[in-house]
Amino acid sequence: MPEQTPAPPVVTGREGAVGVLCLNRPKALNALTLEMIRLLRAGLDGFLGDPAVTLILLEAAEGRAFCAGGDIRAVFDSGRALDGEAKIFWREEYALISALVHSPKPVVCLMDGLVMGGGAGLAMHLKHRVITERVRFAMPEVGIGFIPDVGATFLLPRLQRSCGRYLALTGQNIGPGDVIFSGLADHLVTSEVLPSLRRELVALAGPIDDGDVRVFISGFALESTPDLFALHGETIATSFAEPDAAAVIAALQAVEGSGAVFAADCIAVMKSRSPLSLALTSDLLRLGAEAATLETCLARELRAAAFCLRTEDFYEGVRAAVIDKDRSPNWPSGRPGAVMPPLADILAD
Repeated sequence: MPEQTPAPPVVTGREGAVGVLCLNRPKALNALTLEMIRLLRAGLDGFLGDPAVTLILLEAAEGRAFCAGGDIRAVFDSGRALDGEAKIFWREEYALISALVHSPKPVVCLMDGLVMGGGAGLAMHLKHRVITERVRFAMPEVGIGFIPDVGATFLLPRLQRSCGRYLALTGQNIGPGDVIFSGLADHLVTSEVLPSLRRELVALAGPIDDGDVRVFISGFALESTPDLFALHGETIATSFAEPDAAAVIAALQAVEGSGAVFAADCIAVMKSRSPLSLALTSDLLRLGAEAATLETCLARELRAAAFCLRTEDFYEGVRAAVIDKDRSPNWPSGRPGAVMPPLADILAD
């Protein structure tokens, strides 16, 4: 009996006038590898060059996640081996994100389940972002000694009422109502309706522009209301507007009344994160808020990511979260005498 050929980690193909890019590594929560990035880019470039393709669909095979981020264990191994693969991965990943954003053809992203880190990077900068009630969104990098990358330092500081800064500096996850409210997605549909929306998108024929796509998807969408950002929006808006992690914690310590318990929880979470990551993330968010383009932030993030790969916080964070899974990192940057290099030196590398 012939051996079965393993399914590719990204499936690409045309369905009518729609070019489909499908993440296909569901058992690994569609965690991105360099191979997947290259398959996505090749598929995208092919669709952009095909006049018969009028719309591009980015989705994932059915499972628990749209994409849980990059394959952190592979980055860890590359960093320890000093083989340069991690930096190649980031460079090509960031270039893919830029190419998706600047696609002259509408790109629709359908998200169900976990959307984290690199997975968020594929989707959150697009014009047509559809989520279901099962979505949990997070940029959890400060919890592994890393920084919110994939263009997060461009988009997150631009979200209303400090929602993005809250996500970046706590690494906490949010549900669908908060994702829509904050501006990280455009439309909410139920997971039961998602296949119908997909079928109707594939059935579209002829030239179509972003305005047409937006109106079409809105016919399937539900009204949504925030959860966390409704309950604690004022505390988040005020406290997380502060310029750095220390100032955010000081503002949270001053919260009284009904928001005090939530503020204390935020403080506890931030104190469990990498001090180096919090400091570097604060600086990158400040610079990102002033950046003229997404690409400016992606270039800066590449240099910051390479710096993180040279720090012990990253390896300790991945050890605690992915390898030993004890969730108890002992951050080297939090020990007495630890000093972060000047930001200018980090970004000059």
